[in-house]
Amino acid sequence: MINEISVQKITETVCELCIKANKQLPCDIIQRIKSAEESETSAIAGSVLNDLIANISAAEKYDIPVCQDTGMAVVFLQIGQDVHFTGGSLYDAVNEGVRQGYEKGLLRKSVVGDPLRRVNTGDNTPAVIHTVITDGDSVKITVAPKGFGSENMSGTKMLTPFDSRDGVVNAVLDIVKKASNNPCPPMVIGVGIGGDFEQCALLSKMALCRSTEIRNPDNYYRELENELLEKINQLDIGPQGFGGKTTALAVNIETAPTHIAGLPVAVNIGCHVTRHAAAEVR
Repeated sequence: MINEISVQKITETVCELCIKANKQLPCDIIQRIKSAEESETSAIAGSVLNDLIANISAAEKYDIPVCQDTGMAVVFLQIGQDVHFTGGSLYDAVNEGVRQGYEKGLLRKSVVGDPLRRVNTGDNTPAVIHTVITDGDSVKITVAPKGFGSENMSGTKMLTPFDSRDGVVNAVLDIVKKASNNPCPPMVIGVGIGGDFEQCALLSKMALCRSTEIRNPDNYYRELENELLEKINQLDIGPQGFGGKTTALAVNIETAPTHIAGLPVAVNIGCHVTRHAAAEVR
């Protein structure tokens, strides 16, 4: 049976999620930062982590964003195939939600309308929108504001099958090393493996929207996540680049089938405030 959903509901939900994502850090991220502070052996690193925890608490106390860079709004829409939208354009509704959310939430507006002429759009639109059709009669909306201190440090490498597993590990470590302190570590590392040039990048961004408490269901990639996290934390970049054993909080890997001649790898780096919030609309 077709379920009719007014696009006004989409606007309202996106508006709420933009504010929530920027002001309320996911619980799993907060807990990992606290656990890292308790286990750090470096006094400086421990002190920095303590400051990050205080910043998160202040954001909650004063109802303000956890970071001054409130990001470019990335919106994932998982649309049930039995949904029919009414009352207007879906993408217009999403952008209106972003517009309202950034205005209502007093969030910094950082989007320019053209990459070279650099004129601010004034309302943080347009959003980056990704859609996928799924079973069901509802819409799951995930808003993931992405600041560019971390986004600028991300990268894609087109490896060959000859590079194999070791090549993937080296590619990820190389990107993280070059990132160093720029993405405000401790980082969350999203890794996309497979697909083609653009799909592996999308996979890496989707990986950042997965809870750090949820490991890859495939044991092979779960072990690779653990190996990468261990090796990244041996780089001694540490919290905010001051050294220590907490360079990354987690590594999340997402994969897709690929061509017999290819092994695309993308790394999307999230800062210590890797933000996302989700809701379902029926």
